[in-house]
Amino acid sequence: MANHKDLNKLTAAGLLISLGIIYGDIGTSPLYVFKAIIGDRIITTDLILGGLSCIFWTLTLQTTIKYVIITLRADNRGEGGIFALYSLVKRRAKWLVFPAMIGGASLLADGMITPPITISSAIEGLQIFSKDLPTVPIVIIIISLLFVIQQFGTSHLGKAFGPMMSIWFGTMAVVGAAYVFESPFILKAVNPYYAWHILYGNPAALLIIGAVFLCTTGAEALYSDLGHCGRDNIRISWMFVKTCLLLNYFGQGAWLWQHQGATLGIGNNPFFLIMPEWFLPYGIAIATLAAVIASQAMITGSFTLISEAVRLNLWPKVKINYPSDQKGQLYVPSMNWILWAGCIVVILLFKRSEAMEGAYGLAITVTFIMTSILVTVYLQRKRFPLYAILTFAVVYGVLELVFLIGNMAKFFHGGWFTIMLSVIIFSVMWSWSAARRIKNRYVKFVEVEDYYTIINDLSEDTSIPKYASQLIYLTSANFKSEIEAKIMYSILQKQPKRADVYWLVHVDVTDEPYTLEYKVDFLIPQKLIRIDFKLGFRIEQRINVLFRLVVEELVKNGEIDITSKYPSLNKHHIVGDFRFVVLEKVLSRSNKLSLVERLTMAYYFILKRLGLSEEKGFGLDLSFVTVEQVPLIVTTTDTVDLTRIKYDNN
Repeated sequence: MANHKDLNKLTAAGLLISLGIIYGDIGTSPLYVFKAIIGDRIITTDLILGGLSCIFWTLTLQTTIKYVIITLRADNRGEGGIFALYSLVKRRAKWLVFPAMIGGASLLADGMITPPITISSAIEGLQIFSKDLPTVPIVIIIISLLFVIQQFGTSHLGKAFGPMMSIWFGTMAVVGAAYVFESPFILKAVNPYYAWHILYGNPAALLIIGAVFLCTTGAEALYSDLGHCGRDNIRISWMFVKTCLLLNYFGQGAWLWQHQGATLGIGNNPFFLIMPEWFLPYGIAIATLAAVIASQAMITGSFTLISEAVRLNLWPKVKINYPSDQKGQLYVPSMNWILWAGCIVVILLFKRSEAMEGAYGLAITVTFIMTSILVTVYLQRKRFPLYAILTFAVVYGVLELVFLIGNMAKFFHGGWFTIMLSVIIFSVMWSWSAARRIKNRYVKFVEVEDYYTIINDLSEDTSIPKYASQLIYLTSANFKSEIEAKIMYSILQKQPKRADVYWLVHVDVTDEPYTLEYKVDFLIPQKLIRIDFKLGFRIEQRINVLFRLVVEELVKNGEIDITSKYPSLNKHHIVGDFRFVVLEKVLSRSNKLSLVERLTMAYYFILKRLGLSEEKGFGLDLSFVTVEQVPLIVTTTDTVDLTRIKYDNN
């Protein structure tokens, strides 16, 4: 993209946009992290200092060093995220698709918890005024409205996110700093000894680790939104955000220090309890707005993730709308309502934020581990020193394994829900990818040159009714010398299709995000033409539009004449008709697939029916498309000894 360098420029506008887009999840974590660490335990010195120390070093090691300093280096032409990272390294080994799919699935699954837990935590602040206030209906209404407005685009709202989040971070910093200045000794929790002391030999260590991990769950968003904000803007804005977060955490710690020996009790949240009483209504309102912005960031990130998975053939083709001209603004209706349903189930199942904390974090830990695997391969690709690669792999392998074990303690407290969602989403990705490999294994290619003469003769054979003036086939053949045998069968045998010009269109999804290139090969001058599109994994595959642009360019350059060959139309310079033929593969009964492969293909065809058809997925105008079903014959039929008998005339 032309603006790739501009995105990485450090600007005031870029810093403000960063605050509004990428820090929603991690920026709202003070709403529930310390509440989760304390739980129903008695407030003690060890719990306060140990919890603060764990938070400080988790944000430093996991967010600052791993993501902000190291992972942000792995930009794919200015774009980030687990699929962008996978595109950078996938040529190193085929198995790397598995960490990409597992990480993407876990990210989507845990994302369904973000709106419920953040909005519930904010709304539950109202129970300070009324203990019996029913928060569930309020949360459901807010979340439902949030998902409803997605179809209309959120670009106008997005412009206000930066200033709103600036107020949010400023509020957290000021409220927390008041307690820190009053009790500066609380800063000694920076000493890692206190983290070690609270965890070593403590029977509740795993539960504390699982609660502490919630402070960094939004770290992946820093990398995913690299393309929207730029590396420098993220790194500088993170210093401000981290300072605000730590001031608030340490402020909560100072307040808890004053209440040692007591318990928090249900509905009490130190985040709101450190606010002056007169400021509480404003604080709750600001927290609710921040929670909505965090939810919006999660939804937008999920849409981007799914659109990339579709381009990389890791997800069924689904409808993707572009409600505004703003870069990165897209809307995936199917995913929107899947996320909405998931959020509503979470709210109805867990009801309160305390219960949701048990479900939150387990799946995202898996995403962190998968990202570390891919980053390790990226560092190898960039030829970093071996000692640096090993240090990264060992440090984060151990750290994230500890977090995974700690979060596994949540499995029976709600973690099973996000793991179940992760497995379902992964099954879709794996089946779609595996079915494509099975199909490709049995696609037969032939030399297109062998058919030059017959194609030329067919085009001139007036005894055959003309099927179309310009006939276009989508081909998966990577080389211009090859063509699928099924395409030649469709042209020559299924119903001989005479045309003035035959076009072969091939789409190659590149490892870069915004590639938009094409090349043209005249296989038979004025008779058989091949167009190869090279499209980035974030480019919408509007083949109908792109093909028309290429044809217009060829006509303008005098390389092709698309005027109708019918004499009555030709003399008036009428353009001939265009028709796309899409070959839809169906599984034949005569196959010897293994049981796993049969189940995979059955799942694939179910997903295919639920998703967009091939022609809609490529953005073709349905009024100019013919769909032909062709069998996917995966093996020859068995040899059968069949004996002919003669009738006895007597």
